[in-house]
Amino acid sequence: MSLAAFAALLADPTRAAFCTALLDGRAWTAGELARHAGVAPSTASEHLSRLIAGGLLAEERQGRHRYVRLATPEVATLIEDLTAFAGQGDRPTPHGLREATRQSAEARARTCYDHLAGRLGVAVADALLARGLLTDDAGLAVTGRGRAWLAAQAIELPERAGRRGGRPVVRSCLDWTERRSHLGGALGAALCRTALDRSWVERIGSGRALRVTPDGDRALRELLGVEL
Repeated sequence: MSLAAFAALLADPTRAAFCTALLDGRAWTAGELARHAGVAPSTASEHLSRLIAGGLLAEERQGRHRYVRLATPEVATLIEDLTAFAGQGDRPTPHGLREATRQSAEARARTCYDHLAGRLGVAVADALLARGLLTDDAGLAVTGRGRAWLAAQAIELPERAGRRGGRPVVRSCLDWTERRSHLGGALGAALCRTALDRSWVERIGSGRALRVTPDGDRALRELLGVEL
């Protein structure tokens, strides 16, 4: 696929809205995406077919239901990076209380595909670096001390992380609300999964926004010194 053809996939506002919605890391039905973007189901189906054919989305079917998700973590990274680049100017003024509330919640804490973002994500990244669990001396990497800390917290990374064909162990991901970096890669995904599984954070509604729970506030403060 040529660069122009690839760019055309995201040039349509409806297809762009589908991709940014799917940054929450979950699979959505065509009907859910249609309602999210405010388009007819038939229109949504046409757009989804183009995104699937272009390799940006992957399709799963369960019975009569058709689910779609971002095809790979690399696609998610691309979408998030483009979102950050597009938002380098002033953020648009939210229209109405509901939109303002959503933006505020996402700025505090949200998922960026399968890792933590917003002020929470940036704070976690800063804490891991400050405590020597990560280093950025020659590119972002987990230190020996960091691996010991992960083991102590029973946070496991995939065996193929960092190997050829596998996901990077950790990568820097520009946060589009904070204009600073949070953590992606296998480590970012593992930390997010741990936070959700242990109920340190919980989703707010059906969007990307997260809420830090009292247990999570205590765990983040005790383990990393993060105060939110």
